[in-house]
Amino acid sequence: MAEEDDARIRVLQSLRGKICEAKHLGPSSGPTRPRDFSTFCTVNLDQEEVLRTQVCEKTLSPLYGEDFYFEIPRPFQCLSFYVYAKGVFQRDLPVGKVAIRKEDLSKLSGKENWFTLQSVDPNSEVQGKVHLEMKLNELITENGSVCQQLSVRIIACQGLPLISGQNCDPYATVMLVGPARSDQRKTKVKKKTSNPQFEETFFFEVSRSSSYMKRAHFQVEEEDIEKLEIKVDLWNNETMAPDVFLGETRVSLKILRNDHVHKAWYLLQPKGNGNKPKPEDLGSLRLNITYTEDIVLPSACYHCLRALVLQSPDVKPISASAAHILAEVCKEQYEAVLPVVKLLLHHNRLVPFVSSIAELELEQTQEANTIFRGNSLATRCIDDMMKIVGRSYLAVTLKPVLDEICESNKTCEIDPVKLKDGDNKEINKENLQCFVQKVFSSITQSSASCPPLMCDVFRSLRQMASRRFPADPHVQYSAVSSFVFLRFFAVAVLSPHTFQLRPHHPDPEVTRTLTLISKTIQTLGSWGSLSKNKLSSFKESYMYDFFKSFQEDKCIEKVKKFLDDISLNVSKKSSGLEDSVVLKEGEVQKRAQGRKRIGKRNFKKRWLRVTTQELSYHKQKGKEPLCVIPVKDILGVEKLEESAFKRKNMFQVIQSEKPLYVQAGNCVEVCEWIEVLSQVSRCNPGRLSVFHPSAFLMGAWQCCKAQNEGQPGCRPCSTATLANIQQLDIDCDRETEKIFTLFSSSHSNLQKMEDACASLSVYLGQQKEQEEYSAFTIQDPMETFQTVQQIQTALEELQGHHAAHGAAADEPGTIENPIVGKTS
Repeated sequence: MAEEDDARIRVLQSLRGKICEAKHLGPSSGPTRPRDFSTFCTVNLDQEEVLRTQVCEKTLSPLYGEDFYFEIPRPFQCLSFYVYAKGVFQRDLPVGKVAIRKEDLSKLSGKENWFTLQSVDPNSEVQGKVHLEMKLNELITENGSVCQQLSVRIIACQGLPLISGQNCDPYATVMLVGPARSDQRKTKVKKKTSNPQFEETFFFEVSRSSSYMKRAHFQVEEEDIEKLEIKVDLWNNETMAPDVFLGETRVSLKILRNDHVHKAWYLLQPKGNGNKPKPEDLGSLRLNITYTEDIVLPSACYHCLRALVLQSPDVKPISASAAHILAEVCKEQYEAVLPVVKLLLHHNRLVPFVSSIAELELEQTQEANTIFRGNSLATRCIDDMMKIVGRSYLAVTLKPVLDEICESNKTCEIDPVKLKDGDNKEINKENLQCFVQKVFSSITQSSASCPPLMCDVFRSLRQMASRRFPADPHVQYSAVSSFVFLRFFAVAVLSPHTFQLRPHHPDPEVTRTLTLISKTIQTLGSWGSLSKNKLSSFKESYMYDFFKSFQEDKCIEKVKKFLDDISLNVSKKSSGLEDSVVLKEGEVQKRAQGRKRIGKRNFKKRWLRVTTQELSYHKQKGKEPLCVIPVKDILGVEKLEESAFKRKNMFQVIQSEKPLYVQAGNCVEVCEWIEVLSQVSRCNPGRLSVFHPSAFLMGAWQCCKAQNEGQPGCRPCSTATLANIQQLDIDCDRETEKIFTLFSSSHSNLQKMEDACASLSVYLGQQKEQEEYSAFTIQDPMETFQTVQQIQTALEELQGHHAAHGAAADEPGTIENPIVGKTS
């Protein structure tokens, strides 16, 4: 996205990780000890399920192997992982859960851990927060004595959970609790909302024995009220069943003083009585979790640091640039690469930077057959560039054939040691050969779909490799094939779920097939061994025999032509994707178009499908479409306010006819649908600049009350047509914030580089010990020293902005920083 021009401070959260495996699921002993059963695992933000693994059949120690990444679009208190036993004729039953509070996630980042499963208690499943206002007032009774009256105003709640997939019908009970009293009040029920506005005030009398005549200025004594507290419970109103507990908070009255108004947001807490049940041995779950929170300041705050990074391609030598210095001083170089690549990519500065760092690497490469073999700054930048820019290219080229492989159930094992009883090695070999040929043909015939930016980078690599090793005719090809085959296509074949080519991690048998295909594709596309015997690259004899079945000369010609096509031609304008490729599909709730009234019957389950050419919905997956909307006809994709239909997670697809209103399964999915649809329609002519965030019902737009259905929108659209490369939606402020965080955490190394530059510049005749600066690439000490100082200045400026924000954000009781109340 373009840099923000307003003064907003944004808190952007993301979660990356892996659900690895579970072991010893179920009670360890007794009559309830299960036999093998099928299980799956879910990821929940508070009580909202946002991700589900595939089902692992009939084992108490399942291997899930599911990688995940998603942006977290809302505040949350707890991240939970639930293990369920899959029901056949009944509902799925929870086996246990792992619950991690948000404040504890940073301790786990990047580490793989075993977690003991806890039992699932309905009274502990809470989320949301409540806004309270309390005040103690003096009252004079008829006999002249003084008592205190407590007023409790329950204002609103936010983020209450869905009940059975729909908004709840919440109400609150407010109770004054003490050793000898328990007075309770109750609010009205609010229908179909997770963010109820109560605005109700309740009064409780707190009697005192003191006389008003004896105390002109009564002050509440702490010992009088230290045992009193206000307890607020939230409930969902049920008609045919007991009401469902949604959460509670407790506030001690000792925080109050006479005539002082206490107003704050409180997090809802689980119900508890202080006696936790004896934990059962329900098994354990192995997880790898990385939680990231970026505090993104207004765009103007990042001007200096962003400008330094964007100047990097022009700095001579390239090792003195801010982007190169970041990679040098970071403890883990790979962390520095992605934000730099995204920032340069957005501003069309990536190709010159990659060319410069690749040339620096080539200067240090002594043999042509080792070109771009390691994990250097150049290779990592190109890797990340291909993953970002080449996502659609992979979908066009590989998704159809990978879908066929994963769904075919054909066995392809050719290792005699791993063959199962009844397997026929020759049939397996034929199956594998067929799949390899299909993947290989899909790749070598895909040059027309290769993104222009990738072609530009490949052409630059080819030219530089030829100049560096003019006597080697093959090096111009190996410089390109080492990326496009070994680091792009072969990796995507091996892990299709990582590149969004498949919804889940493949089962072990399919994973084995993909491994064999990937190894063969690497060898077929590896130009570095074309002049040698490729069979020598296989350690396994069965792979040696399998590869002999290919006509190598024909493969070489196809690879050569493909590499020529993607690295010799002048950068071409994208002509669009000729083939229709599925970008996202899944089950949603769709509202019947054109209905003017609200009603449950207006919503039906449908299978929604987005391709590069059209949006369609179907009665079920695989059925004929009930409606098809060409992508070119989409005028906007925006979120819909919850109040429109009393439903969460809704979005609208705006077209010239009636808008299409859709409810996604959760808060993450709704953002994913909007992102995919926005990306595929971003350059459509006639896209709207304003929209209605609510619906046209009962003769008026519910947002602005305009009675003309054709009235232009009342709110600016959240996205606009972008002119940047590949129409990629890159948040430059967020990427610059990440660069700032990396520089800040590597400050000691940055200082060491500055000292090393000063030493090299001043003491050219009597240099200090080489070890002090040998860890850094310093070609020009003076130029590098100047850049480091500019970086230090930019960091100090940004630290000042963050300090000012932190002082304001740390105030407890705000909606951004609610108070964690007492629990019972």
